[in-house]
Amino acid sequence: MLTQKEPTGEPIGLTIIRLLRWDKPEGRLILMIPALWAVFLAARGLPPLPLVGVIVLGSLATSAAGCVINDLWDRDIDVQVARTRHRPLASRTLSIKVGLVVAIVAMTCACVLALYLNPLSFWLCVAAVPVIVFYPSAKRVFPVPQLVMAIAWGFGVLISWSAVTLHLELSTWLLWGATVLWALGFDTVYAMSDREDDKRIGVNSSALFFGDYVPVAVGIFFAGTVLLLGGLGFVMQLNPSFWAALCLATLVWIWQCNQLRDPQLPHPAYGKMFRQNVWIGFLLLAGMIVGALKF
Repeated sequence: MLTQKEPTGEPIGLTIIRLLRWDKPEGRLILMIPALWAVFLAARGLPPLPLVGVIVLGSLATSAAGCVINDLWDRDIDVQVARTRHRPLASRTLSIKVGLVVAIVAMTCACVLALYLNPLSFWLCVAAVPVIVFYPSAKRVFPVPQLVMAIAWGFGVLISWSAVTLHLELSTWLLWGATVLWALGFDTVYAMSDREDDKRIGVNSSALFFGDYVPVAVGIFFAGTVLLLGGLGFVMQLNPSFWAALCLATLVWIWQCNQLRDPQLPHPAYGKMFRQNVWIGFLLLAGMIVGALKF
C-alpha cells in the first residue's frame, strides 16, 4: 500500500505523512512540550524513562489523530484557504474513507498507550477525546475557537502530571493555566495569517475576534503565562536555572508582541513566530528539568 501512487505522482505513504503533518514537526513538538513540562516537574527530577516514552508516543498519536479529525471536519473549508488548500483531504488527494481509517488507527494507538497509565490519567485521556473531536467545529459556532484548542492542549499537563503523582495539586493547575494561555497566545498569532480567508468564508478565529487589539490580547496571554509560570517556580521552589529560562522566554514574547504591532507584517512572519514558540517551549523545558534538581 505504501508504494501505491497517487494521481499527483506522490506515493500514498508520503501523502499520509502530510495528512498527519509529520512533514511539519513543529506542530507535533509544541503539543508534546507541555506534557513533558508536566512529567518532569511532577517527578521533581527525572521521571521513569518508560513513562516518558509513553508520553512522547501518546502525544504523537493524539496530535496525529487530531490533525486528521480536523481535516475531515474542514475539508470543504480548507480548500478555500490559501495556507491549507493543498492538504490531502481538501485537495481530494486522499479519500474520506482513508482519512477515517488513519484517524481510527491513530486513536487506537493513543488508547493502547493510555492503558499503561493509572486510572486517573486514563480517564483524563478519555475526557480529552470529545474536546479533540469537536474542536474543529468550534470555529463555526464559537468566537474564540483557539481557546478550545488551548484547553485541549492543557489536557497534556493534567494527564502527564497525574501519571507521575496519581493526583492533581496547586502546581498542576498553575502549569495548566500557563499552558492554556501560552497556547491561546501562539495560536492567535498563527491564526493571523488566515484572517482574510476566514473573514471571507465566515468562520471564527481569535485573530478576527480581537481585531486591531490582537497585539494587546497576545501580550496579555503571554504575560499571564509568565505570571503563572513564576507562581509555579515559587511554589515548587525551583532553582535559578528555571528563572533564567523564564526571563529569556519573556524577552522573546515581548519582542513578538512588539512585532505584531506592525500592520504591514508579512504573512510568513506569523508562522515564524509560531515556530519560535517551539524553541521557547524547549528552553523552558530545559530550565524546568535543571530547575527542579536539588544541588
